[in-house]
Amino acid sequence: MAQFDILIRGGTVIDGTGAPRRLADIGVAGSRITALGALASDSAAVVIDARDRIVAPGFIDSHTHDDRYLTLDPLMPAKLSQGVTTVVTGNCGISLAPWRASPGQTVPPPLDLLGDDPAVFRYPAFGDYLAELAQHPAAVNAACLVGHTTLRAAVMDRLDRVATDSEIAAMQALLRDAMESGAIGLSTGVAYPAAMPATTSEMAAVAAVMRGYGGVYASHIRDEGDRIHEALDEAFEVGAAGGAPVVVSHHKLIGPKNHGRSVDTLGHIAQAMQRQPIGLDCYPYNAGSTILRKDRLAVSSRVIVTRSVPHPEFAGQDLDIIAATMGLSPEDAVDALQPAGAIYFLMDEQDVQRILAFPETMIGSDGLPHDPAPHPRLWGTFARVLGHYCRDLGLFPLEQAVHKMTGLTARYFRLPGRGILSPGNFADITIFDAASVADMATFARPVARARGIETVIVNGAIAWSVGESTGARAGAVIRRNDTTGA
Repeated sequence: MAQFDILIRGGTVIDGTGAPRRLADIGVAGSRITALGALASDSAAVVIDARDRIVAPGFIDSHTHDDRYLTLDPLMPAKLSQGVTTVVTGNCGISLAPWRASPGQTVPPPLDLLGDDPAVFRYPAFGDYLAELAQHPAAVNAACLVGHTTLRAAVMDRLDRVATDSEIAAMQALLRDAMESGAIGLSTGVAYPAAMPATTSEMAAVAAVMRGYGGVYASHIRDEGDRIHEALDEAFEVGAAGGAPVVVSHHKLIGPKNHGRSVDTLGHIAQAMQRQPIGLDCYPYNAGSTILRKDRLAVSSRVIVTRSVPHPEFAGQDLDIIAATMGLSPEDAVDALQPAGAIYFLMDEQDVQRILAFPETMIGSDGLPHDPAPHPRLWGTFARVLGHYCRDLGLFPLEQAVHKMTGLTARYFRLPGRGILSPGNFADITIFDAASVADMATFARPVARARGIETVIVNGAIAWSVGESTGARAGAVIRRNDTTGA
């Protein structure tokens, strides 16, 4: 007879590997799963009745901008409420470190997605940021990428040009130090003006630092429209230069003339997978969200403003209505609202479903936690996949849905001991009702907790129960190739 800290009885276990579900009990001692099977004769300090419920690995959000959210709101309700136990930060070339901005310095878009106050960027070394996360834990685990645009901001006086050889060397040194400190890899976002001047060779030279470290390369590719093939090939080239697996971030096709091209792009990615390790992630919506940009207006059927520094009163309103209120054209309204963010309806639902169903697609929310009126993906992504796409539309079996959120993501991002329910692995566990799980966040009401997520355990501590945070903050910094967990 064993004695556990937590014993989950009678649940239907979907273990994250894609294997068929099965009835089993799970025993947790400390931060680890120590037993999985028939444990009827065992006891525990806490027993959770999971009959008629799914017991799955805690979900891993493959694409977040939670770098600051982890410190600003460490209970992480937007993530725990939908079953997420680990977040991958530093995507799209945007990370909170390594950069110490000067007082009064303008934070260039898209780095201002993390905050427009230069005091937010206060970590000259990436290890300083990881140390703060470790000293003041959040409720979820964090695996952190280094943003190439942040590296540019740290070493360049202007971002509207190609980096010099000495500036590239300085970026390499910062990345090398970050990898030594435990960063899991590098991200780029050359679709944004602050990094757009960067050449393929600049990115490849920076990425080359990862050779020998086992890092991951995540790319918000240069073009998700007409020239998407060339942009994908550029990402594959940069990943190869770093000897790193490539993750194509939030794969999508933007604008009506590109709708339907996912058949082609997924085939292109599949071919490249024969030559090098490549994965991709996707969020389950046909609208994206980022900084407010004029070049997105022509390819979007609707634009909602999520934030505006000079005009906060317009957050959550359609750009067309705002422009009419201001007596301006939509293009001039964009200028008047800056700095600002927006939601763009620019994808085709069939492309979204085709990309989601692709076997190697992971699930990433790409949520923006600092927008006053955020895209609903921040609060709804994982429940939406389980409820709307898996249960209601039957896009894939529940085992595959869970795999896309757990084991697959842990494998691509090299997160040992995570993503699979197995003795010896970390006790990151989500218990949910497959019959009722659903996203409640909408474009009109974007901040709303998911339904059907009942219990969330992070490193052996119950962090979410009966729709509320328990206050536990047992999240760990997952450092590169670290198996200790904290």
